[in-house]
Amino acid sequence: MAAENPASLDTAADRRSGRVATRAELTTLQRAWKRIVARAAVRRRRRQRYLKGKLSWNQLYRASSYLKSALWTVPLIAILLVFLTAPVVRHIDTRLHWELAGLAATGAQALYQTVITMTLSFLVFTFGSLLVAIQVAGGQLTPRIIATTLLCNNVVRYSVGLFVFTLVYSVIALNRAEHSAQLVALVTAILGIASIADFLFLIDYAARLLRPVSVVSSVGDQGVDLIRAVYPAGSSLVAESGPLRSVLGAPARRVLHNAPAGIVLAVDLTTLVALGRRHNGVIEFIAQVGDFVAAEEPLFALYGGASAIDDRSLRSTVAFGAERTLEQDPMFAFRILVDIALKALSPAINDPTTAVLAMDQVHRLLRVLGKRQLRGELACDDKGDPRVIYRTPNWEDFVHVACTEIRACGASNVQVARRMRAMLENLVEVLSANRHPSLEAELALLERAIGSAYATAEDRELASIPDVQGLGGATARRPG
Repeated sequence: MAAENPASLDTAADRRSGRVATRAELTTLQRAWKRIVARAAVRRRRRQRYLKGKLSWNQLYRASSYLKSALWTVPLIAILLVFLTAPVVRHIDTRLHWELAGLAATGAQALYQTVITMTLSFLVFTFGSLLVAIQVAGGQLTPRIIATTLLCNNVVRYSVGLFVFTLVYSVIALNRAEHSAQLVALVTAILGIASIADFLFLIDYAARLLRPVSVVSSVGDQGVDLIRAVYPAGSSLVAESGPLRSVLGAPARRVLHNAPAGIVLAVDLTTLVALGRRHNGVIEFIAQVGDFVAAEEPLFALYGGASAIDDRSLRSTVAFGAERTLEQDPMFAFRILVDIALKALSPAINDPTTAVLAMDQVHRLLRVLGKRQLRGELACDDKGDPRVIYRTPNWEDFVHVACTEIRACGASNVQVARRMRAMLENLVEVLSANRHPSLEAELALLERAIGSAYATAEDRELASIPDVQGLGGATARRPG
């Protein structure tokens, strides 16, 4: 057997040692990365504890809710990103010495000035159009869609953020245009082209956004998500409070609302359960999300050991505001859709087709709600002991809101009468028997309203046909 080449043996050994060294380096990097992640998590928890110590839950809730829906937050972040990005791009440009053919300092200045003028025009047009659109949509549909649908729309916010980013970046680039930074000019040109494309897209998107079908669909989507969040499958609100009240008796103490009057936006149920468990008592939240609470009105009723809980800890678990929101209030989604239908049925607008579109989403929400547990009022701790009495609307409440006002204003309209009958009959068909009494009562009321609204038997017969299109080609109700 021929002797092996010592050089090849040395090379193989070097490769093996190199692989070992590489694996060791990777292991070291992984350990370092895990330490960095762990330290970041510790710092994040410390910041959260610090904020919770300085700010109460309701203050944090109001701040986060406002920032998520405010239009100015994304443009402000865009300005901060410009001041971080511009020096990096300029540094890279000086290192690369990249030359673009034919672009001198004067050409770069003209490019920057063009982009600045263009983005300013885009911003003025966008905000001017948005104000007009808000006025028109609020007048024809309902003012309640302004905060829930228009101002918090991410496409509008991020489009404005792109325009602001491009504008500020171009101003900074123009300030140093005498150096003719080639990469800076290229980035500016790309941002300008992106702004043009985004502006054209925004015009088309805004036109589609303000159509009635888009608005009611958006409210319906938010309503479905909210219903699934407030009434999850296997909800912790497991029973009604009637039997517990007979055991608890009169409350040991009541906590009054000591702040200015407002509407209940949200409640920190988790903290209330923890407080009730810690003090071995029961806390009753007297109001309901969406209620208006005046100053000095009762807010909490405390039973047993919960009477020792200080008022500030309890009040900090409730967030108040001037207007209802879609955060924890599923009834508000119904309220918006019903208001759109009522506005469409008013003599000033007289648009029953829009009312039918709103009823489509009401039907959708009722189908989702009808399959959830809505009667729960007691929130229990991890041991199953009731700690909080917390009311939410029940099935009858939702059915009344969905049908009563629309029936009163729209039973004399053939489209509305036919669509409401199709909705009620479909819900009776697909939902369980415990949901039927309210639906059958509404069907009976609708039948009586149709009988008194139409003078001829032919019109009464036509209005009594269930039709999911309102007055379409269907002559019988669609199966569930």
